[in-house]
Amino acid sequence: MTTPRRRVLSGMQPSGLMHLGNYLGALENWKALQEQYECYFFVADWHALSTNYADTSRIRMFVRDMLVDWLAGGIDPERATIFIQSRIPEHAILHLLLSMMTPVSWLERNPTYKEKQEEIKEKDLTTYGFLGYPVLQAADILLYKPDFVPVGKDQLPHLELTRELARRFNDIYKTPVFPEPKEHLTKFPKVIGTDGRKMSKSYHNTINLSDTEPAVRQKLKTMVTDP
Repeated sequence: MTTPRRRVLSGMQPSGLMHLGNYLGALENWKALQEQYECYFFVADWHALSTNYADTSRIRMFVRDMLVDWLAGGIDPERATIFIQSRIPEHAILHLLLSMMTPVSWLERNPTYKEKQEEIKEKDLTTYGFLGYPVLQAADILLYKPDFVPVGKDQLPHLELTRELARRFNDIYKTPVFPEPKEHLTKFPKVIGTDGRKMSKSYHNTINLSDTEPAVRQKLKTMVTDP
């Protein structure tokens, strides 16, 4: 009798062009995982709204480009299930149910909440969508009952919130509906951007996979090297 492969789930926001941080921190890891596990990889287009709600004009294009980059980067639809978050309405339904039982204090203690507000000052992030996006993230994960979630160290608080919500749901309804997923730490949990911070589309400090060689050289010239 064949033993079922353990399940892995991970997603990526289409809030801009894919960059080296995405490739080294996630895509390379995904390529290895798809050979060992039952993998679900999704484009988290609803999450992109948490910081880009005022201008959604390019999100659809970024979704398409991201899927192309995944396929070009080695994600195999024969080995992994690939999907777009917004095409599965159950994500929103479970998010709603979880939000009804999530204490606000659990969201406010999230260390990345105030950090990102401080670092992305040009955008108004005093919204429920930004405060509560870890609840949507928890819904994304728990819906598929994965054994593991690939994360960097900076995402561990979000995964712990997911586990807390699973425990709370199971306790309230006295039924073990949701198993608690474990972390699968990436080999490159943090890739430095051109300004010394974590490489992120939100910080405009990325080296994109689609950049030309002259563009890459110009960006590298702006980076501070170790003394």
